[in-house]
Formats: sequence, structure tokens, C-alpha cells
Amino acid sequence: MSDLLANLNTEQHQAVTLPPQHALILAGAGSGKTRVLTTRIAWLISSGQCDPAGILAVTFTNKAAKEMLARLSAMLPISTRGMWIGTFHGLCNRLLRAHHRDAGLPQLFQILDSADQLAAIKRLLKTFNVDDEKFPPRELQHFINAQKEAGLRPDAVEAWDDYTRRRVELYREYETQCQRESVVDFAELLLRTYELLERNEPVRRHYQRRFRHILVDEFQDTNRLQYRWLKLLAAGDAASGTPGACLFCVGDDDQSIYRFRGAEVGNMRDFEREFQVANVIRLEQNYRSHGNILDAANAIIRHNSGRLGKNLWTEQGAGEPIRVFEAFGDSDEARWIVEEVQQLVREGALRSDIALLYRSNAQSRVLEHALFSAGIPYRVYGGLRFFERQEIKHALAYLRLIANADDDTAFARVVNFPTRGIGARSLEALQEAARTYNTSLYATVPHLAGKPGTVLAQFVRLIEDLRRDTARLPLPELVDHVLDSSGLRAHYKAEKEGRERLENLDELIAAAANFVAESQADAGALGADHALLADFLAHASLEAGEHQADQGMDAVQLMTVHAAKGLEFDAVFLSGLEEGLFPHENAILEAEGLEEERRLMYVAVTRARQRLYLSFAQSRMLHGQTRYNLRSRFLEEIPEPLTRWITPPKPRGSAATGFGGYYEPPRGAFSSRPAAPPAPVPPRKNTGGLQVGQLVSHARFGKGVIIAAEGSGADARVQINFGDAGIKWLLLGVAKLEPCN
Repeated sequence: MSDLLANLNTEQHQAVTLPPQHALILAGAGSGKTRVLTTRIAWLISSGQCDPAGILAVTFTNKAAKEMLARLSAMLPISTRGMWIGTFHGLCNRLLRAHHRDAGLPQLFQILDSADQLAAIKRLLKTFNVDDEKFPPRELQHFINAQKEAGLRPDAVEAWDDYTRRRVELYREYETQCQRESVVDFAELLLRTYELLERNEPVRRHYQRRFRHILVDEFQDTNRLQYRWLKLLAAGDAASGTPGACLFCVGDDDQSIYRFRGAEVGNMRDFEREFQVANVIRLEQNYRSHGNILDAANAIIRHNSGRLGKNLWTEQGAGEPIRVFEAFGDSDEARWIVEEVQQLVREGALRSDIALLYRSNAQSRVLEHALFSAGIPYRVYGGLRFFERQEIKHALAYLRLIANADDDTAFARVVNFPTRGIGARSLEALQEAARTYNTSLYATVPHLAGKPGTVLAQFVRLIEDLRRDTARLPLPELVDHVLDSSGLRAHYKAEKEGRERLENLDELIAAAANFVAESQADAGALGADHALLADFLAHASLEAGEHQADQGMDAVQLMTVHAAKGLEFDAVFLSGLEEGLFPHENAILEAEGLEEERRLMYVAVTRARQRLYLSFAQSRMLHGQTRYNLRSRFLEEIPEPLTRWITPPKPRGSAATGFGGYYEPPRGAFSSRPAAPPAPVPPRKNTGGLQVGQLVSHARFGKGVIIAAEGSGADARVQINFGDAGIKWLLLGVAKLEPCN
């Protein structure tokens, strides 16, 4: 037991050894929350307070669940097999498989990932002749998921206008379609499980009696339905004498950045109030970052209201100052970042320990171009995942039809891939007949006459042959046979760029073999009478929502700040710190939106271990337009002593000194909000009819004085002091400046 608790700090030790009561652990960035969670589970089991079957641990990624199980296996002398540790979706899938009849589902129901759900919605709109411009499929998908995450079925959704009323009708038709095809989407997994537990008292009491301790990771990211699901499982039953489970919730309200996905940071306060939580422990000692970085993060997040409150600190010392760079334009900013990256590599840094973060995906283009031009290997974190690649989706669709012929989404995906002469009119006729007979597309084929019926019958025979020929094959051999007999391998062999796709198809066989090995090693984790193919397909759908980090050569990491959550790097570059970009223009006008942007900034800053670089540009090309923005308010919220400002070279004729050919003036000398414009400078250069010292007007920044000018023709630009709007370099061909009398 002493080994288990060794090297825990005071707050960690207190959290791990809490008595069996509800607890809220406010775990700051880099404070060791995963260690606390796993050690808490090990402590409960080792001290005899709970056996492994009485533990339910919920994470937000499969990666986190696997890491937790691996750590527990190293901590405990007993097996962790059968423990309920996983994501919300994974645990709900497990529960529904065990109680599919009670939940109104067939045993081999399939899971739609986000892409398949979108395809199903597109088919629905086409079936009912709905204008997809008036009702965009992706918006309808978000609407349906939002209602499910709020716990609302179509009959419970309030429709205040005709547009919403029509969306509710489509939601109802979508549910009918999914039930007919025996498929469920991610949001349905959770809602169907919640409804099962709420309505079926024997099932609910079984799990309430079983789980004595419920532990939740990343609690700040839960949505309303997930919180209700947790409350239902944790509730006791006075009539049967069943005490409630102890909820041990770990999270950080300052890192709640998924409001757009339905995450509700207010769940943390509601939990504290509704469960009368007496144990609120703050993990504030940070083991990741140097002091200057943490002090900056604390200063930024302090501007948010309604926080539960904590202050990160470290024993590692202050470290280096935060470098801040103001560029003329986004290309200059990218060039400077690349030069800094090259210098870090020359000093011995690994490229994989360097991250380039940005608020918007659109910002990556200029960074990628600069890196490519400099010959620096880079990787865009969050690209297409294995189970989302086109060839893998096609192969899985064939496998899904073998497991469940009524899966219309899978049918529509591969009925004419590889091409077998089935045209759009044949499919339209099939869909119309399916609607008439109220059957799946597959089951409707025998009712179709003429040429459409003939060619579609050939596809049905292919699937029947695959089902018969693979009935007794091991899963890896089954997958291999399907890849050959479906024609997928032959198709990609004929493609000019098909080699990589063929390698991915081979990797799918390896994935199947690995799944079989893991299933055999973890006997009991899967239902005893469930088909292995169905479980593998469920695994593929769940994994499609998880990020699998690429392996390979040492490369600089590029990603959005959202994608960076949970990661850490020795050096972090955060670019584009401009008003309208970060914070984003859509969030600036609403209090909740701005506070979420500030939490996002807090997450970005706390990704850095040793060095943090912040940069912004006076002008930026985004979405085909040049934008001129003030520097971000978040920069103003960082105390001056923590930063070292780096600016572009002085104008021609002045000596450039200091870091990398750039000079470092006092921060106040480059404030974006000087007290007043300086006195006009005597005319020295005439550029495009404008002169240094001249007063001009800009549509956005107002009036200002030209203080420098350079270039000619299309490259002509002037530097203008706009007073409160700051000092800007503007291209004359773009800025449309007006002289003032």
C-alpha cells in the first residue's frame, strides 16, 4: 500500500485516499489527474473497499481508457479483466449489447459513425424529395444530435415555426429509418441506454447495485444527457435498500472548450450543489511547464467569471520569458516561425517536440507552405484516421452487409463500388419501392422488375455468396476473402495511385487479427453469444471517432488548439493572436463565447513545457481576403514582466541588432494603443501619391499618420500610426487609403 501512494503530493494523496463519498477533483493542466484516477481505483481495490466488478470508470477517449487499464495492470496483483472502463459510447454499446431486447434492438445492431450518419441523412432527404439547400444535411445532422444529447425524442421537441417543425418531422423519419435498418448513431447509443435504465427498473437496479464507485475523467466535457446518465446510475433506491454509488469526478472548468459539441461546464457546479459535495480538492502543482508559462495562463484565465478557481504553480523555476512577435503579414509571421524552428532543431530539439498551434484550420496553409519551402518535415495532426479512409469505409460496408443485410447506409455505399452498371435511376427506383413496401433496400430487391431488378439481384447474390463462403472462416480470413471477392483489391490495383490504398486494406486484415487476439485475451469483456464480426464492426465505428497518432519520421506537429488538448510539447508556437481570429469573431459579442475562447487560450498556453512563442500579424490572408486586425486582447492580459517582445527589422537605413536579426525594444514602444499619433515626419519618400507625414483615413482603422513607406508598384506599402488602432503596415493596392485635408 505504501508503494501505491509513494511520490504523491499532499493534494493527490488526499484525493486518492478520500472516504467513500462524492468528490470533485479540480485538476489543473499537467497536475497528474490520470495518476490520481488510476491510483484511486487501485486504492479502492487494494484496501478492500470495492472489488473490480464494482468499479465504473468513464473516459472521453479509447486511448485514455487503454492507458488507465495498462496502469492498473501494473499497479494491481489481480487481473483487470471485466472491469467497466471505457468511453461513454463504448460503455453504452456494451450495455445495449447485453440488453438489446429490452432496448428494442436486434442482437447484431450496427453503429453509424459521423460520416455514415451524414450519408443516411442525405438518403433520407432524397427519399422524401427534400430540398437539401433549404435543409442542409450537415445542419440537420447537428440538429438531430443536439436533440438527442438533450434527451429529446421528436415528440418532445418544441417547434415554434414551420422550419423547425419540418426538421422535427425529418428527425422522426430518420429515427424510423434507423430502426428499420437496425443501426444506431453515436448520440443514440447514449440516449437509448439512458431510456433503458430510466424505464426498466430491474435493469436499472442491477447496475445501481453493481457499481459502488463511479469515476469520471474530463468531467468538464460532459453534456447534459451524460450527466443525467451518471446521476441515474449513481442514484440509490430507498425501496430496495440500495445505497447510491460514490461519484468521483475529475475535471478542470478552465479547460472546458467543447461547448460547440454540447459540453456543459455548468455540470461541475450542478454536481457540487446537487450532490452536496463536501470534498472539493484542487490539484494545482504543475509538473509540465515552467513558471512564466503558468503565470501567464493564470493571468489570462483570471479574467473569466464564475470559475471554481485554482492557481497553477511549479517547483521547476520561472524558465525563459514568453517570446512575442508582431509581423507585417502572415507570410512574415510564418517565415519567422520557421526560422525559430530551424534554430531550435540546430540546438538539439526534436521536431516532434515542437508544435505549431492555430485557432482556425484555414491558418495552416501559410505555415505548411513555409515549412515545405524550408524542407522541414511536418505532420498535420488530426488528418484522416484509419477507419475513415475511403478504401477502409468501402471494405467495412461489405462486412456490415454480411453482418446485417438491412443496413441501407452500407448498401448504398458499395452497391455500385466497384462499378457494376447500377445507375442512379435503378437506385431511385429501388428507394421508391423500399418506401412503398417499408423494407430495407436489400430486402426490396426481389420486388423490383426489369433491368434494375436484374442488376441489383446480382449484387444481392454477391453478398449472399460472401455470407455463405465466410460463415466458418476466422475473422482475418473472412476480411481477406471479402477484399478479393468484392473486387476491391482488383479495383485499387488498377488505380494509378492505388498502392497506398492496397496497403491500408492489408492493414485492415492485421487490425482484424489484432482484435481477435485482444478479444481472446480479455474473455468476458465481450458478450458470450455475440458474433465476433459484429463486435469488430462496432469496434471500428467507435475507433473512427478517436485520433490515432501517426508514427514515423521526426516531424513538426501542426494542429488547431482544440486538437492540442491533452498534449504537451517542449516548444509551442501559437500564431494568429488577433482580434476576430483569436478570440474568434463569432465569440466576441457573447459573454459565454468569449469566456470559452479565453479557456481555449488557457489550454494553448499550458501545452508548452519550456518555451512559448506568441505571434500576430498586422494583415492576414484568410478565405481569399486580406484582413487587418488589432492584436488579441489575450496578449494584453499577460503581465509585461513575463514576456520578451520581438519585432521585425527596422526600416532601411537603421541598424538591426539583437535576436536573429531582429531588435527588441521596450514593450510599450510597440503598444497597439499609443496615447496619441506622433508629430508628422518631414516628407522623405513619395509612394503611390502618398507621403510620409501625411494624414490619411482607412475604412476600418480610422485616421492615421504615415510614418514610413517602401516598395513600388504592387509591393508598395506604408506604415501608419492609427492611434488607438495601433501601428499598421498596409499594402497600397489593397488598403484603399483616402488622403485627409
